Amino acid sequence: MSKTVLFDYWRSSASYRVRIALNLAGIDYDAVVVDLVGGEHRGDEHIARNPQGFVPVLDIDGLRLTQSLAILDYLDRTRQLNLLPEDAAERARVQALAYAIAVDIHPVCNLSVARHATSLSKDATDMPGGWMRHFIRPGLQAFETMLGEFEQAPYCVGKRPSLADICLIPQVYNARRWQVDLSDMPRLLGVEADCADHPAFVAAHPDAHVPQ
Repeated sequence: MSKTVLFDYWRSSASYRVRIALNLAGIDYDAVVVDLVGGEHRGDEHIARNPQGFVPVLDIDGLRLTQSLAILDYLDRTRQLNLLPEDAAERARVQALAYAIAVDIHPVCNLSVARHATSLSKDATDMPGGWMRHFIRPGLQAFETMLGEFEQAPYCVGKRPSLADICLIPQVYNARRWQVDLSDMPRLLGVEADCADHPAFVAAHPDAHVPQ
């Protein structure tokens, strides 16, 4: 079987999610950097991998997969990661947590979106940082409230990492990057602390993937 290859960028939240899942699955992979700052994602070579020009792209099991949530679903189903409960109602509740970040916070806080907003806001003095904080903090406050429906033991919804944790931790990384105040979110901070001790999360952290 061919080697698993992840085309990613170290600070990409979506790539960060997939790195966590690959580590949870114990899958050895080769990482190929796609330099988003340098515009490599818009080049012909990467567009041939993913017409959207996004990362991550995962070559695995003879397949080429795009979109982080789709990749996570594939890894969950083929590597039995148990990222979501079997019960339909509980599954929907955990998906709602994950989607609150991956579908609602992340797209509007993509750096390309923030930079475009900056270009349109001639009088803005705190962009893109102000843009990021405007959307990230209330989004995570809502997530904190939603976490109240679950018992953190120690992860978002139980004793093992779930799809919610995989989506949360990269967003927390971004929140800290943009100096978002998280001090009034104890549930979220508790999850962050426990994930910081989990080898799969540690190995996936952007600091471990800075291009040399």
